[in-house]
Amino acid sequence: MAQLFHIHPEHPQPRLIKQAAEIARSGGLIALPTDAAYSLAGVAGYAPLLDRIRSIRGVDERHHFTLMCRDLSEIATYARVDNSQYRLLKATTPGSYTFILEGTKELPRRLLHPKRKTIGLRVPDHPLALALLEELDEPLLTSTLILPGFDAPLADADEIRERLEKLLDLVIDAGQCGTAMTTVINLTGAQPELVRAGQGPLAPFGLE
Repeated sequence: MAQLFHIHPEHPQPRLIKQAAEIARSGGLIALPTDAAYSLAGVAGYAPLLDRIRSIRGVDERHHFTLMCRDLSEIATYARVDNSQYRLLKATTPGSYTFILEGTKELPRRLLHPKRKTIGLRVPDHPLALALLEELDEPLLTSTLILPGFDAPLADADEIRERLEKLLDLVIDAGQCGTAMTTVINLTGAQPELVRAGQGPLAPFGLE
């Protein structure tokens, strides 16, 4: 059964953040709130996590996973970022955006889109998520917690635990999270391309 941690959304308790990090380091799958809906999250180095997340989400190998990073410099470690892309990222991180970028050789091929060799990257604007990333000292592999047949992500920790208690290792409750997903922007082309309109404003990309 998944454990349930109640963590303060603005002042995360260090003891619980350390415990959550240990669960992630041991290959555990976590449901955690972010600035844009709940996400499934785990340490990227554990290959079985991909299958666990795909099974819960009902998606195949063409699904874009997202690396949740602490800051812009960490994004640049895992994605190829030119000057124009960097300026856009600097202006919009942290925030409720996911950026599709070409992955670097730092990433295992299994994490990348099989044909495009791309991956989603984001820097959350949420104290809890950032505290966990800081404690881990590495990115989290994530995917929005939206179940097959649902129109919106799950938003209540108790419901998540009830539905997925045997499929997760930890559920983090930090109060109301909401169901608005990130805005997804593809930055691999000559101009930013809107993939999904979500919580992040479109104005910085000239896509209004």
